[in-house]
Amino acid sequence: MISINNVDQLYGGTQILWGLDLTIKPGSITCIMGRNGVGKTTLLKAIMGLLPIQSGEITMDGEVLNKQSAEKRAYAGIGYVPQGRDIFPMLTVEENLRIGLPVRSKRAKDSLQGTLKDSPKDIPDKIFELFPVLKDMLHRRGGDLSGGQQQQLAIGRALVIEPKVLILDEPNEGIQPNIVKQIGDVILKLNKEENLTVILVEQKLGFAKRVGKEFRLMEKGRIVASDDMDKLDEKLIKQYLAV
Repeated sequence: MISINNVDQLYGGTQILWGLDLTIKPGSITCIMGRNGVGKTTLLKAIMGLLPIQSGEITMDGEVLNKQSAEKRAYAGIGYVPQGRDIFPMLTVEENLRIGLPVRSKRAKDSLQGTLKDSPKDIPDKIFELFPVLKDMLHRRGGDLSGGQQQQLAIGRALVIEPKVLILDEPNEGIQPNIVKQIGDVILKLNKEENLTVILVEQKLGFAKRVGKEFRLMEKGRIVASDDMDKLDEKLIKQYLAV
């Protein structure tokens, strides 16, 4: 589904990604893991089009994304939840969720007409089924929510567009355990029931092992190990993840 071939990326004159190769299979839950500063967030931003690449190629379903804007990548079916959530604090929960509706409407018009349960101009009922608290707080400002509630809002906003690929950058950072469990349950449910492809950067090893189907370990801007999640052994953890 997503293929990254020999990608180099520079940020502020410093090279972050070095000839990086990565393949994300349809229906997979792939955890990108590694110590701080190895390029995980840069990789996600490059996939989403928020950072330009210097060389190499990023494709989705065979279509080259290199020169496409982040907006066009959303239209292609990529949902993105950045580290730190980046909701709009002065907008209500409803207004935050509605931001994705133009993308949803265009995708429905272009390729999904007749397959959506809800009108493309409405917030999907599924969002409130997955995160009931959002319906309860629909008219509260995003900045008034707790950290866990804001994260649910950020994920819900990404899901509004009915993405084919969901990218999550450390979704459990600073989140209380019950919300962490709920986020894991949502990821597994969407993957199982809708075959949603998930790319996840996650520092919590227990969460990654519970949710992830595959892992990709990064070091110094490169993928250095790849396998099914059950093959992530103590040797790899000590070599690439232990602080």
